[in-house]
Amino acid sequence: MEACFHPRLKNIKGLCFLHPCIVGAVTPSNRMEAQQASPDSSSEECTVLEALPGKGTTLICSQHKGKVSVLYCLACENAICEDCKKGEHSEHPTDSLENIVDQQLAALQDRVDSAKNRLPQIREAVQCLRDILQQLITQRSSIEEDIHSSFSELHKTLDTRKSVLLMELEVTYGLKQKVLQAQLDTLLQEEAAINHNCSLTGEALDGGNKAVVLQTHKDVGERLSDLASQGLPLQPEENDQLDLMMEIEGLRKSIHNLGTIVTTNAVASQSEASGEGLEQCVVGHPASVIITTRDKSGGLCKTGNAIISAEVCTPDGSVADGEIVDHKNGTYEFQYTVKKEGNFSLALRLYDQHIKGSPFQLKVTCSPDDSPPTTTAANAASTGSSDGGARKRSAKSPGSRSRQKGVRRGGSLFSTPKKRVNPIEDDLIFKIGTKGRNKGEFTNLQGVAACSTGKILIADSNNQCVQIFSNTGEFQSRFGVRGRSPGQLQRPTGVAVHPNGDIIIADYDNKWVSIFSSEGKYKAKLGSGRLMGPKGVSVDQNGHVIVVDNKACTVFIFQPSGKLVTKFGSRGIGDRQFAGPHFAAVNNNNEIIITDFHNHSVKVFNADGDFLLKFGSNGEGNGQFNAPTGVAVDVNGNIIVADWGNSRIQVFDGSGSFLSYINTAADPLYGPQGLALTSDGHVVVADSGNHCFKVYRYLQ
Repeated sequence: MEACFHPRLKNIKGLCFLHPCIVGAVTPSNRMEAQQASPDSSSEECTVLEALPGKGTTLICSQHKGKVSVLYCLACENAICEDCKKGEHSEHPTDSLENIVDQQLAALQDRVDSAKNRLPQIREAVQCLRDILQQLITQRSSIEEDIHSSFSELHKTLDTRKSVLLMELEVTYGLKQKVLQAQLDTLLQEEAAINHNCSLTGEALDGGNKAVVLQTHKDVGERLSDLASQGLPLQPEENDQLDLMMEIEGLRKSIHNLGTIVTTNAVASQSEASGEGLEQCVVGHPASVIITTRDKSGGLCKTGNAIISAEVCTPDGSVADGEIVDHKNGTYEFQYTVKKEGNFSLALRLYDQHIKGSPFQLKVTCSPDDSPPTTTAANAASTGSSDGGARKRSAKSPGSRSRQKGVRRGGSLFSTPKKRVNPIEDDLIFKIGTKGRNKGEFTNLQGVAACSTGKILIADSNNQCVQIFSNTGEFQSRFGVRGRSPGQLQRPTGVAVHPNGDIIIADYDNKWVSIFSSEGKYKAKLGSGRLMGPKGVSVDQNGHVIVVDNKACTVFIFQPSGKLVTKFGSRGIGDRQFAGPHFAAVNNNNEIIITDFHNHSVKVFNADGDFLLKFGSNGEGNGQFNAPTGVAVDVNGNIIVADWGNSRIQVFDGSGSFLSYINTAADPLYGPQGLALTSDGHVVVADSGNHCFKVYRYLQ
């Protein structure tokens, strides 16, 4: 005999239930088994559920044999029969058992429905948390890579500085040694000459031979007079000072404080906005909103660096201009200007989640008096949608109209340095950038491209974006979202512009090349599954995409559709081999020029990959390299090369003969990488060690 719960009768206190099909009729043995099935039940409280012939499921009173329970005692919360009502329950309020069962059934169904209604919210929250956890894992992995990469760059920088100091030591020592040695040689020669001529004269004097004396006077006398009267460099013409000044202590402190892990405890559900700009603004007049971030308990966050996005848009989709200023104290200011009147929606998001009350309703009028008064409370009461879970972080999305920026550092990031009178500095026109993650700031910039429309493009490797400037250095835009999915950037290293305007980006860590429109909209990728570590990209005269695979030591040539045209190169030191090739350029003859980093040379191939020539060797002399990186070609076929380890730029003719340097003495380069020729004929170079790019005059 197996006990179970009937769906219409479960959860009624004091009832002991049996499956309706186990009994055909009411018998003493049935009742006995039923009572034994619930050993903890008392005989006074237990009512037996049985199936009577022709009556379906029926409750049998355990106190009055054979009586059916048709009533329910509200005081005792038990099913009872008519005899019970006349006896011990006579003073208790009762109701029909059927009514009570129906009421409790309805109540249970309501509770089931209420509980089930929570499931979508719970599932949505679960998915949101999973997405955030995955993003957290991705961020941790990316930052770990950044740390390794940054310290690897520091090691390279230290090694470079060590080489520079040793080279300076040798040069300084050589100059001093040359002067002193020349002076020493002169004095020794004079000493030897005097000794020799005095010896000859002494022999003549001692011999007493008049003929010898006459001859000696004739041959040696005048020479002795010259030696006696000759002015000699008797005082040292150089000194022996060679000192080394190393500010080790300051460097140790800097290294001790190098880097920090940036985060906040801010959550969108507790953060809030305030300010007049939350309700209304006037056409063409600046307005602002203050965002105050709070943690999960509602406590104020007191540090900055949270990722906030803001958007002001109309129902037709038009968006107003604006930017977010981080006050570094847990509050942020969204400053914006709307250029037309109407009803707008103001969305404020923290880590891609709407903050409390977002989106807000914004009234834009021609004058302050035109708008009816509204209350902040009304806006605060609006809940808005929460986007249905965490999406990919879009702080750097090309579609975002308002961008977060840090507090402006000392001096303009986009100002041209003051002109100095020293003519040695004339080649430097201006420089842009400093270390950071905001617009006009860089962290390990690498590839550089320039296009005929007067734009300069910078592959900002560790910031996972491409920044675009005018030829005169004004910031125009940037695009790129960190990630490993198509359309995202993990480590952009090379950048080029196709004749059709598309922007081509080599993504070293994602092992493919991405193609974006001129506005930064993702279009396609190529080389996935073939490339191991693409570094530089270029475009030939046929519109083919040339990819320098640094890891594979191979050059790939693709059609823009992704079809492989040809490939050449392997690891080694031969003419058709490479050791860590970096960047590529194409001349007017459609010849491909590749910088071979660890082989300290530049190699030239035809469009089919046939070797034509190479030039360069390891060293610091004219035409020598210490790990060449960026390369460009001018209209005359001259080849411009960034000499990374020697921190300089060299110019060669088309056959590889050294021509000149580009003068970088005004503000020395420190590990230059990509370079390009701008449409107005200047050279732009990524000065990766100084976290900026520089533009120099160049006479073609």
